[in-house]
This record gives sequence, C-alpha cells and structure tokens, in this order.
Amino acid sequence: MHLDLVSLIVPDYDEAIRFFVDVLGFELAEDSPSQTNDGRPKRWVVVRPAGGGTGLLLARADGERQERAVGDQFAGRVGLFLRVDDFDACVDPMRAAGVRFLSEPRTEPYGRVAVFLDLVGNRWDLLSQHPA
Repeated sequence: MHLDLVSLIVPDYDEAIRFFVDVLGFELAEDSPSQTNDGRPKRWVVVRPAGGGTGLLLARADGERQERAVGDQFAGRVGLFLRVDDFDACVDPMRAAGVRFLSEPRTEPYGRVAVFLDLVGNRWDLLSQHPA
C-alpha cells in the first residue's frame, strides 16, 4: 500500500502544470478530460516528481469555498515536503525561476531545509538528508 495522490486546489490547470513541470521539474503523468460528479467538464491532471513517488492531482477550484482555499490549503502551515538529492543544486535554479523562499536554507537534525511558496502561496519544505 502507498499514498498515490494528494489533491492540490489551483485556479488554472495550465498555469499549475507550467509551475510544477517547468519550474520544479515534475513530470506530467496525466492530463485527461473528465467530468465533475454532476457532469460538468473538468480535467484529470497529475504531476509527479521525476522518478515517481506520490503525485499531485491538480484540481481546479470549483465554487467559492474551493476558491477561498487556493493558496491556503494548509492554514498557513507547511503542508507539502519536496525531498531532493542535491539541496544546493535545487535552490538557485528555483530562485532564478521566481520561486519565493520564506527562509534561508538551514541545517536541522533531519537534513537541509528551506520553506518556499508554490505558485498560489501554499508553503512547502525543500528537504535533503545530510550527506552520509
């Protein structure tokens, strides 16, 4: 058993795809036409970190309640954690692509970490383990 997908509410599919694929280096795993439970058209859009792992289902906000949740899905806390092999090699390209970091990289007992915002303002940890 494993956790396959986590939904992330976004205002626009294509803008979110560009951020996750072009900026963070995720792979577009699926982009298929679909329908809401009441028959309206939508898309089933899944991005995954390169090499697999748990994916993000990019879900376009549908209605006022979901629109209010865009960028605040985790009530201002870090809610997503992106683990990378080479922390330092990721930070500069992310900054150059316009990713906003809320903290400078630091070393914790569990590894290197810095908090950044995704395209709509959700907080993420960029993480790597200490070198062996």
